[in-house]
Amino acid sequence: MNAIRHDFRSDTVTRPTSAMRAAMAEAEVGDDVFGDDPSVNRLEQRMAGLLGKAAAMFVPSGTMSNLLALMSHCGRGDEFIAGQNAHCYKYEAGGAAVLGSIQPQPIAHRPDGTMDPREVEGAIKAGDIHFATTRVIALENTFGGRVLPVEYMHEIAGIARRHGLGLHLDGARAFNACVALGMEISDFTSPFDTVSICLSKGLGAPIGSVLVGRADLIEIARRNRKMLGGGMRQAGILAAAGLYAVENHVARLAEDHQRARRLAEGLAQHKALKVVMPDTNILWIEAEAELGDRLGHYLGEHGVGISGRYGQQRWVTHLDVTDEDVDGALALVDRFFAN
Repeated sequence: MNAIRHDFRSDTVTRPTSAMRAAMAEAEVGDDVFGDDPSVNRLEQRMAGLLGKAAAMFVPSGTMSNLLALMSHCGRGDEFIAGQNAHCYKYEAGGAAVLGSIQPQPIAHRPDGTMDPREVEGAIKAGDIHFATTRVIALENTFGGRVLPVEYMHEIAGIARRHGLGLHLDGARAFNACVALGMEISDFTSPFDTVSICLSKGLGAPIGSVLVGRADLIEIARRNRKMLGGGMRQAGILAAAGLYAVENHVARLAEDHQRARRLAEGLAQHKALKVVMPDTNILWIEAEAELGDRLGHYLGEHGVGISGRYGQQRWVTHLDVTDEDVDGALALVDRFFAN
C-alpha cells in the first residue's frame, strides 16, 4: 500500500501545528503530581471556567477520563447505565468492570442514536440486595458524529435527578456539537456532574483529555488517576498544547464540518453508496459488503486512508484535511466507479 496522503481515518491523526509546537516549547512546567505545574493548572482552570464547573483535571486520554468519572460516581459492585454502542461501554476494553469493579447496564440505541428514556428509567436499580445499585447514567454527545438533541440530554438529566443519580457526559467531541449548534459549551454541559473533553481529536492537540465537574468528584478522580498510573510530572509541555488548541482551534471546527458535508455530497452522487449527511465532522457510508471492501482497498492503494469494514465506512475530517484532500478523494471515488 502507498503511504497515506489523504487521511480520513480519524481526527486523532492530527499533528501539532508549528504554533502549537512553539507554545509547547515555551511552556512553564513543574511537577503536576505535586500540583505545581503552572501550565497544567492554567489548562484545568480554563476548562473549568469554560464549562461552568467547579474543578477540572488533565489526564492522558479520553479512556482514562471516562473511567475516572465512572469510578468517582461508583463504588465496587455499583452500576452505570450507558448506550449499547457508547464508547465507555463498548470501546474502552471493559475498563470500568476490570479496573473499577463497576457493572455496566447497556441500553439499546434508537435509530437517531438516543436511548429511550423509558428504558433508561426502567433499568435503574436501587434498594434490592439482588442487584448492583445504579449510581450514574452516562451519555455521549456527539455520538458517532451526530449531535443528539439538547432536550434529550435534559430529559435524561431529569430522570437522574429524580432517582438521585449522577450524570456523566462523554463529550470527547462536545466542542464539535457546540459549534454545530451555535451554543456555548457551558450551556451544553450544564446538566452534567462530570464531563470528559478530548483535546487530541478535532482540537488537534497531540495528547490529553480533561475531566471537568463537581469538586468532590474531581478530588476522588485525582486520587484514582494516581492509582491508575496517570499522574504526570512536567506535563505542562502537553497542557500547553491543550491550551493552545482550546484558544485557537474551536471556531475552526466549522471548517471540518463544511468539508465533511462537501465530501458527503460528492460521495452521494454514486447510487451504490448510501450516505448519511453529517452533523459534524464524521461521515458514515454504507454499501454492499463486497463493493465497499473493494472501494476501501482501492482508496488505500491510492493513498486515501479511511476506516471501516463489511461495507460500512467512516470518513472523518479534521485539522489536517484540506480542500485538496477532499477533492483528491472524491476524484478517486469517481474513477473507481467509472472503471
